[in-house]
Amino acid sequence: MDKVNFTQMKDGTAEEYAFLTEHETEYASHTADRLLKALVELDESLSGYQITRLGHSVQSATRAWRDGADIDWVVGALLHDIGDIYAPYNHDEYAAAILRPFVREQVAWCVQTHGDFQMLYYGDKIPGGNQHKRDRHKGHPYFDDCAEFCERWDQASFDPDYDDLSLDFFVGMVREVFARKPYDPEVIRPGAREPLVVENVAVARR
Repeated sequence: MDKVNFTQMKDGTAEEYAFLTEHETEYASHTADRLLKALVELDESLSGYQITRLGHSVQSATRAWRDGADIDWVVGALLHDIGDIYAPYNHDEYAAAILRPFVREQVAWCVQTHGDFQMLYYGDKIPGGNQHKRDRHKGHPYFDDCAEFCERWDQASFDPDYDDLSLDFFVGMVREVFARKPYDPEVIRPGAREPLVVENVAVARR
């Protein structure tokens, strides 16, 4: 079978859906490749900053790595702005939707809400901005984690003189995360909190 015969999904057979499932599984196995390509495309996205959006993403991940953060945090930092090209008004939700099946709930939530938290740094400087937009999330178990994510890795990562690691350094981590079984409870771990900074690991990575 090269392709299914049906033109409406309700008419598909079990054999056809088995065929499609096999193809979809194969296609999904290359998600990391497509995301890495999309990251490179960030180099041509929104301009005006001292570094590109790709540079910002790599710098965020570099800071996370040097803070001793685990792989979920590092990949989350690398991909937190992946939605800038296709979802400029809800890029945080876009990125979180990509990450959610493969990383800890804590990380996905912080990526999803980081846009609100980032307003702390410039919301009072733009028309109609709300510097305290993050306050809507007060009381959430991951509130402090997202505040730290933004303070240490996001708002700080626009420095052209910072000694970034290369994108290639993170490729293996991206592949490892997206090779996981989607929504694996041992990965998602609802309610679990892992630190953003692990000093002994950070020291070993220096």
